[in-house]
Amino acid sequence: MFSNFLLLVTAALWGFAFVAQRLGSESLDAFSFNALRFALGAIFVRFALYRSFRNRSALILLPGVVLFIAASLQQIGVFYTSAGSAGFITGLYVVFVPIIGLWRGQRVTRKVIAAILLAVIGLYLINSFQSLEISLGNLLVLISAMFFAWHVQIVDKLSKIHSTGLLAFNQFAVCALLSTVSAVIWRLFMHPQDLISGMYLAGIRSAFWPILYGGLISVGIAYTLQIKAQQKADPAPAAVIMCLEGVFALFGEGGCCLAKTSACA
Repeated sequence: MFSNFLLLVTAALWGFAFVAQRLGSESLDAFSFNALRFALGAIFVRFALYRSFRNRSALILLPGVVLFIAASLQQIGVFYTSAGSAGFITGLYVVFVPIIGLWRGQRVTRKVIAAILLAVIGLYLINSFQSLEISLGNLLVLISAMFFAWHVQIVDKLSKIHSTGLLAFNQFAVCALLSTVSAVIWRLFMHPQDLISGMYLAGIRSAFWPILYGGLISVGIAYTLQIKAQQKADPAPAAVIMCLEGVFALFGEGGCCLAKTSACA
């Protein structure tokens, strides 16, 4: 029961993060935004869960690599679609998680199948007014959902072997490093002038609050809670709860629009 509560909190923090990611994409490229927020998350976990690192050391690469691919595709896709649509499509990993689990010999009960169907229908109904046509943004977010599903299965396996802090720090650090390298390459080829001008730093300043929320809340706290919860929860039922991030993404987008409307009134 406590694990389910942690997963629900995780879904809420991730859902509201879609608004932050959308705002961040307006000032920074996807790789730079992710590099900063995952680096911030890694630093936060390293100090907040310092006891997890006592007499323990391990280099865990796979979850960070998969998370890098998923987060990069999602962040790029968010720029081309709405936060609500991105939340709904990302929530479709609830379907992919049990499919991937079949290769691991996991059984899917009828109750879980029913919950998955109801979750997908519910996510669609609350987002029915959103733009869900075929587009580059929605396609990228859909592919990212597949990698997020793979990440859920990886966390399920490794969370039983490594401490929460150690696993969280490793995946955040690897994701931040890969994002940094990608950001440098992207800037050198696409916007080399931004590296020597003040435009890049100005973009970071503009995205300060989205980076702060994305780094401390979405990455540092939410992803760490996911690891903690999955030590007890099975992947498929866990995915059903976490896919509720689509609901919170819609609430977050609605609240953001309301705030903008009030500010302009």
